[in-house]
Amino acid sequence: MRRFAALALCLLPGLLLTAPLAAKTVAGVSMPESVKVDDHELVLNGVALRSKAIFKVYVGGLYLPDKEHDWKKVLGEDEPRHMVMQWVRNVDKAKICEAWDEGLEANTPGASPEIKKNFETLCSYMQDAREGDKFTFTYIPGKGTDVAINGQAKGTLGSKPFADALFACWIGAHPGPGETFRDALMGN
Repeated sequence: MRRFAALALCLLPGLLLTAPLAAKTVAGVSMPESVKVDDHELVLNGVALRSKAIFKVYVGGLYLPDKEHDWKKVLGEDEPRHMVMQWVRNVDKAKICEAWDEGLEANTPGASPEIKKNFETLCSYMQDAREGDKFTFTYIPGKGTDVAINGQAKGTLGSKPFADALFACWIGAHPGPGETFRDALMGN
């Protein structure tokens, strides 16, 4: 027994160094401290819980090149961004698409036909969300916004104006999930 304990203590430090550390856990969902997208290392800026009435819907995690508390600056700069939506409740595709439409209207009034078309395509990428599903949205300057569901690439959309309109749905002036959600994503 002592040999096993000694062996475990010798191995434990190495295991701790290689295991990813969760920066934040909300509603049972852990978000890592950083993610690598393309050639960019992004840090967790904030984590928030999207609730509707009394129901927990999803946990969102926003990743940026550096910590930033000003949402206007994030939307103003042309830098990589990564958003994770980890679903903790089942939600139908129609409700998700309705939320995209509402977020676009509230945060990007007078959106161009190109941005509206990209939102239609975004909706076509969506599926019914099931508890545990992970939707990710990664904007890379000069490339566009990669959309993936449970690690499966769905497509790449638009340029910076589309990315700004999309991310404004979470961190804009009138975020669909509310200002408390936005403030949590911004680390406030």
